[in-house]
This record gives sequence, structure tokens and C-alpha cells, in this order.
Amino acid sequence: MKNNRTHSLRTLSATMAAAVLAGCASYSGIESQSALRTAQDVGIPQAQAGAAAPEVSPQWWKAFGDPQLDKLVDQALQGSPNLRMAQARLTRAQSVQELARSATLPQVQGSLQVERQRFSADSLYPPPLGGSIQDTGTLRIGGSWELDFFGRNQQALEASLGAERAAQADVDAARVLLASNVARAYFQLARLQDQLQVAQRTLAQRQEALGLVRDRVRAGLDTTLEERQSEGALPETRQQIEALEEQVELTRNALGALVGQPDLKVEARSLAQVKLLTVPGAVPADLLGRRADIVAARWRVEAATHDIASAKAQFYPNVNLTAFVGLSSIGLSRLLDADSKEWGVGPAIHLPIFDAGRLRANLRGKTADLDLAVESYNGALLDAVRDAADQLASSQSVARQQAQQREAQASAEAAYDIAVQRYKAGLGTYLNVLTAETTVLNQRRLGVDLAGRALDTQVQLARALGGGFQADPATLRLASQNTTR
Repeated sequence: MKNNRTHSLRTLSATMAAAVLAGCASYSGIESQSALRTAQDVGIPQAQAGAAAPEVSPQWWKAFGDPQLDKLVDQALQGSPNLRMAQARLTRAQSVQELARSATLPQVQGSLQVERQRFSADSLYPPPLGGSIQDTGTLRIGGSWELDFFGRNQQALEASLGAERAAQADVDAARVLLASNVARAYFQLARLQDQLQVAQRTLAQRQEALGLVRDRVRAGLDTTLEERQSEGALPETRQQIEALEEQVELTRNALGALVGQPDLKVEARSLAQVKLLTVPGAVPADLLGRRADIVAARWRVEAATHDIASAKAQFYPNVNLTAFVGLSSIGLSRLLDADSKEWGVGPAIHLPIFDAGRLRANLRGKTADLDLAVESYNGALLDAVRDAADQLASSQSVARQQAQQREAQASAEAAYDIAVQRYKAGLGTYLNVLTAETTVLNQRRLGVDLAGRALDTQVQLARALGGGFQADPATLRLASQNTTR
């Protein structure tokens, strides 16, 4: 009889085990559809032995040699709302990481419960306890530890670490972008102020020319036609000055908003006094590790990869080991007696059998998140390479344009001087002077615009090359990986 009962229990256990295994959810058929692009895929050359790419300093704006710009950038980095928002997101990611880490460690809780209770006379307890009102007390310390056999909690921790590092990279990217925006606005202000000086110089020059024409009219050497032509140039120049002053104020307001000082009163240094940065000859091979936005996108791919691993681990059993020790008594006077002690220990196993597709739906969502992160990384990588290449090409082109413009301006200035001398000597007409003057003014404006564009392009190049972002060794290793796990 006993053997039959044992055989029946074994058969029942085997049947239940088979039913459990047959009912377990499966994640087959759910796979990521995206793949990371490599540096070579987007045209970044491989690093050559012994070839050192120029580094961008973390405080690259100081290389321009303008203390006022340094002060404005420092002020912006200390008080920017956008930067503080990025830092707040980092703090939130750090808290999530700490929460995920706590799930991998044992948990200990303490409890004390005291209550006054009437015991049922028709329940478990016989008289005189049944039907009486007694004080009860329980003092207990309990602990639990999830034995992470399949790595669900560890993968969740790795995912949160990736999200934290992505948030840190976002802070660095926001800092680089903010510094570049301040520098661009400052140099825009300098360009407008230089253009304003050109316009004011033009106005003074035209006023002198008007005086010369009037002297010649009084001497009978010119007619009122030349006088009216000379007078008509003054209102046009004053209008240009007024328009430039408006743009100066608007740019100063924009710069004040960036540094957190709306009533900012600042006069930028002339563009001619600003030093130029060294421009590399090609896109550096280590661009992926230099740019904080690329690093952030790569860490998000890493986090999404671990999220998938954690979601897959939920298809397997999880084992919790629980234990408690404490005191429990009916009647508080006996709570601390030795006979009131109690303890317990044991495992708890949970296995998903039928969940109406919840686990597969969760895994499918995590897989879609990975595809989104991968394609976001690929898009950011393409944009970064294009951005760096564009700024390199523009910097080199502007330098060549400036060389040609300087020659053109020198010729125009010489031609204007000759036209004025010939007009004074009565050998030329005032129309020749106006024509030569127009050429000179156009060259002066173009020279200021090219100088401003050269600095603006260098600022954008410094940003495109990472803005001095310095990745840690783990990030550099991750940046060199080009496939998802």
C-alpha cells in the first residue's frame, strides 16, 4: 500500500512537472531587426599607427584669447536652465540605478505588531482562550534574497548603469552645446559691431566727400547733379547704421539669455583681435569616442540590450530564499519569554505558466526599444560625420576666401585713392569716385563677414569634434564595438 502511494506521488509530481514545462512561455521569434553601423560604414578612416589627431581642449574657447568670452561661457555653464535640466535627468538616472542595484542584494526588515484581539469561541482556540479578549504581540526580523540564477536583476542593473552613463553624456553634450552657442553669439555680436564701425566710417567718408563736392560746386567746377548724388548717399548709410544697431541689441539680448543675465551690457572685442584655432586636415578616426551625443546614443543601445536580456530572464523561474526569527505571544507579559521565540526558513519558487502573452508583449516592446536606440545611434553617427566634415570643409574654404578677399580689398582701396586724387585734380568725374567707393565698401563688409564666419565655423568645428569631451576607458571600449549582443 505504501509503495503504491509513493508511486502515485511520483507519477503526480512527474505529470505536474511536465505540465509546468509545457506551459512555460517562450520568447522564440522575437529578435531585433537593426544593427549598429561601423565607423568605416560612414566614412571615418581607420587610425594609422603613429598618427595623432589634434585634441580639442575641454575649455577650447579660451584658445581664442578673449577673457570676456571666457567669463561669459563660465557664467553660462554655472546658471543655464537647460544644463540644470540635464543634470536633474542624470540624478534621476542615478536613483534608478541605485534601485536596480538594491534588487540584487539581500533585504532585511524588522516589524513589531501589538494589538488587542477577541478570539472566536468557534475557531481554533478552545476555552478559556476562545471567546476571550487578549493582548497579542509579535516582534520579528525577516530577510529575503532573490537568487538571480538567470540574471534578471543583474541585467536590469546593467541596463540602469547604461542609462546613467547616457544621462551623464547628455550633460556633457549640453555643456558643449551651451559653450558653443555662447561663443557663436559673442562672435556674432563682434561681427555686427565691426560692421557698425564700417558703416560709421562710411558715413564719415561720405560726409567728407559731400564737403569736397560742395567746395567744387561753389568754385564752379561741379554742378548740382554731383552735389545731389553725394547728398543721397548719407540717408542710406544712416539707415544701415540704424539697422545694424538694432541687430546689435537683439544679439546682445540673445547672449544675455544664454548666460542667464537678460540685462547684459557687453561690448565684444573686434574680430581682428581674436586668435584663430588650429584646423585639422580630416575627420579624426576616434570621432565616435569624442562626441558626447554619440556616446550617449551608444550607451542607450547598451542599456536597451540589457533590458532585453532582463526581459528574457523573466521567462525562467525565480527563486527567493526567505527567513525570519522573532517572538510571538498571547499576552504582552510573555512576549520576551524564551518559549515565545519562533523562526522559519525556506525557498519560494515562481514560474510563469500562463500569463496571457504578457511576457512576450513586454519582450517585444523591449526589442522595439533596442531597434529604436540602434537607429537613433546610426542617425546620430551619420549626422556627426556630416557635421564634422562640413565644418572642416567650411573652415578650409573660408581661409582661402579670406586670402583672396584681402587681395581684392587692397586693390579696391588703391583704386579708390586714385579716383579721389584724380577727382580733386579735375581729371576724373565724381561718378568714378562713387564707383570706386562702392567697391571698397563691399570689400570691407565682405572682409568683416568672412572674419565672423571664420570664427563661427571654428566654434562649430570645435563642437563637431566633441568640444573637449573626455570619455572614460569603458566608454572608449564601448565606442569601438559595432554590433549588438
